[in-house]
Amino acid sequence: MNTNDVQIRKGIFIPISLTFLGIIIVGLVAPKLFYDALNAIVEFAFLNFGWLFQISGNIFLFICLFFCFSKYGSIRFGGKDAKPELSTWNWFAISLCAGIATGIVFWGIAEPLYHLMDSGVFEVLGITPKTEQAAMFSMVTTYIHWTFIPYAMYGICGLGIAYAAHNMNLPYQVSSTLYPIAGKSINGFTGALVDGICLLGIAGGVAAVLGVGTMQISSGIQILTGIPAGKTMWIAVVCAMVAVYVISSYTGLNRGIRQLSDMNAKIFLALMLFVFIFGPTRFILSLGTQATGHFINEFFIRTHYLSPVDGSAWPRWWPIYYWAIWLAYAPLIGMFLARLAKGRTIRQFMLMNLMVPAIFGLLWFSVFGGAAIHLELTGQGLWEAIHEGGKLMLEKSVFEFLKHYPLANILSWIFVGTVFISIVTLADSMTSTVASLSTTAAHQEGKEPPATLKIFWGAVMSSVAIINLVSGSGGGEISGIDATKQISTAAGFPILFLMMLMAFTICWMIIRHSRGEKVLLVKE
Repeated sequence: MNTNDVQIRKGIFIPISLTFLGIIIVGLVAPKLFYDALNAIVEFAFLNFGWLFQISGNIFLFICLFFCFSKYGSIRFGGKDAKPELSTWNWFAISLCAGIATGIVFWGIAEPLYHLMDSGVFEVLGITPKTEQAAMFSMVTTYIHWTFIPYAMYGICGLGIAYAAHNMNLPYQVSSTLYPIAGKSINGFTGALVDGICLLGIAGGVAAVLGVGTMQISSGIQILTGIPAGKTMWIAVVCAMVAVYVISSYTGLNRGIRQLSDMNAKIFLALMLFVFIFGPTRFILSLGTQATGHFINEFFIRTHYLSPVDGSAWPRWWPIYYWAIWLAYAPLIGMFLARLAKGRTIRQFMLMNLMVPAIFGLLWFSVFGGAAIHLELTGQGLWEAIHEGGKLMLEKSVFEFLKHYPLANILSWIFVGTVFISIVTLADSMTSTVASLSTTAAHQEGKEPPATLKIFWGAVMSSVAIINLVSGSGGGEISGIDATKQISTAAGFPILFLMMLMAFTICWMIIRHSRGEKVLLVKE
């Protein structure tokens, strides 16, 4: 691991560090006030630009598919003689686990069940809960949220950053994708502004993931051991996760992330196979087959739904909210994926980072979502089991679900471990990426940011998670973790416009540069 000649980018590090210090203080002192301010930004974004959130996902997906299956798909990152660093399996495992794998563990049961029972839009659409129509709505909605569009957002960012860094010898940073219109200013104010916004979004997002994952792990431990989930357990869980992912990040890509993601991917496959075999196999196959047909048939209708006449708030709280979160993550997830791309062709990159994980998502939600829906439709009371004192407790859904399977306690502990490893893997990859973005190092073979910088960002993100969890547990209306989620959602708003601009410059840059034509659109 080489950290020689790596210096801190003060134009990014100092203002973003001060911003997070402010977030920690305000989140501790007045979480509701902070939440309300962020919510006003989010409300403005959804009301005025919801249409752009919806169509942007399909635009990114189209561009990714174009580069995958056109003649440009044969372009190799790093040149024709470049060799890949990872095996195909390790590449798949890291790409899967660094993306949305954390989310599918939490939402694999919760989201299909929620949309079957209480989606919040059934009255407008004339759908009755717990019917076949509701089941199709549930599965299609879940497929849309967790398959092709999120990975297309990651893929287009990774494509542009990888090409700029490996083929044009530009700095390894998000702002390099804007080189055609920014020129050398990517190393100045433009670069600092773009990379700072992206860093704020991903650091806030990781803090939110740490918080949500902590609640799920704590809920599982409480169910399995009877130890009440509270401040002490939350702090212990967060500290344990941070300790592991900082150590893993410290060891670098070749050891830490690769070993964690390898273990994680194998656990995912084993759990999915177990539920498929011991669950309602025939029902899973039938529901998944039919739901896939509905998904293909309704894809464009559902990904453009905004309810302008009926005025349903559902698009805001589900698809548009998801797109904002994925957008907040996309530039830096893409930056991480770009690290792994050298030696691969554009076609290989898109197949591994878009098609394969999206198909995995279809299979995962078909198995777990189908099994959860079957339990509810056969009167097993899964929906009632995840309510506590009249309050919906989605973090309990996995553990209540597993009670209906053999070796329930063992499986529950495995799931607790899976959530833990999933969060550690995501935080690991993002800590390395955030630390890289905070330095002046261009992308070079074997180059890593200083370990102290990785530890610093690990401490910052965990502090935000802990403070928001603790400050939100005092009986107020709004939990601090909700405020943290809004940070990443609000960050997704400016990143929406950034990524629309990036979509143009990436297409222009790759097509023109591969032809040997002038890339710059501005005078140097």
